[in-house]
Amino acid sequence: MNRRRFLSTSAAAAAAVAARPALAAEAILLRDLYNRDMTFTELALSLEGREVTLEGYMAPPLKADSTFFVLTRRPLTVCPFCETEAEWPDDIAAIHTRRIYDVQPFNVKLLTTGILELGPETEPDTGFVSRLRLTEARFDRV
Repeated sequence: MNRRRFLSTSAAAAAAVAARPALAAEAILLRDLYNRDMTFTELALSLEGREVTLEGYMAPPLKADSTFFVLTRRPLTVCPFCETEAEWPDDIAAIHTRRIYDVQPFNVKLLTTGILELGPETEPDTGFVSRLRLTEARFDRV
């Protein structure tokens, strides 16, 4: 490979990386958004309505071909709504994407970025009640 071709290839690669939507560098852990009594922390309240990045795992989907999934702090192998004995973790977030997403393996850590919304909301298609959610979200594997 000659120098001119190397430089043009490198420039094209750099442009492709720069054009990719970047996720925030510093992720917030779900546990940082809830107090022990399940009220929202000062951090959560200060970030409401702003774009944030959460770190966690995609729970097994509640519905196929959806624009909604649940992010959890630890990997879950079973849908908690499908097993009566399973306990749903108290530090979760509903994630609303702009388009149908590809389901990710349960044990792959994700960085999910979107607009933080707080307060109860019921998902119309599933009946899932969320207290905390990201809208207009996108995600990437860690």
